[in-house]
Amino acid sequence: MPGTTESGFLTGIQQGEAESEAALYEKYSARVYYLALRESKSRQDAEDVRAETFLRVLQAIRKQQVRSQDALPAFILGVARNVLRELYARRRQMGDAVPAEEAELTTPSHEHNFIDNEVRIAIRRTIERLKPREQRVLQMLFYDELATEQVARAVDLAPERVRLVKSRALKHFREIHYRLTAGKKGN
Repeated sequence: MPGTTESGFLTGIQQGEAESEAALYEKYSARVYYLALRESKSRQDAEDVRAETFLRVLQAIRKQQVRSQDALPAFILGVARNVLRELYARRRQMGDAVPAEEAELTTPSHEHNFIDNEVRIAIRRTIERLKPREQRVLQMLFYDELATEQVARAVDLAPERVRLVKSRALKHFREIHYRLTAGKKGN
């Protein structure tokens, strides 16, 4: 598929390739949605933030405002944070600052809390079974949202090695998670 690497995304989008736009969205939309949901505690707001983020990102790429392919992940998350700040500022100006905990639409049902809790427990158990270096790299990349180069400096590895550790850690994560969940389904 054309445009599946960061440089491919940039080049493909600048050349008007819809496949590159779709691939970029596919690769980063879950991360943007998670960030927005974590901050806003509202699925509707998270969807709106994700849509606005990708609209702005695509416009910036088309105008060649993204400096480098390495900056793309951080740029996308930075845009998402800006969209969130603007959303909060707009609500404060309108006097519509209802805390997420008090808004009826954002309060998940008890069933949803249970499912979320089950997923969190399964993920925690899976992560605990990874090697310490794998745990640390995944945490820095996905929870702390650090760039590969920053992670490389923190763990004293070359960026290529960080990508290798990430790849292996995700593979181990999937294998461990499968074994843990397959065992539960058999009971």
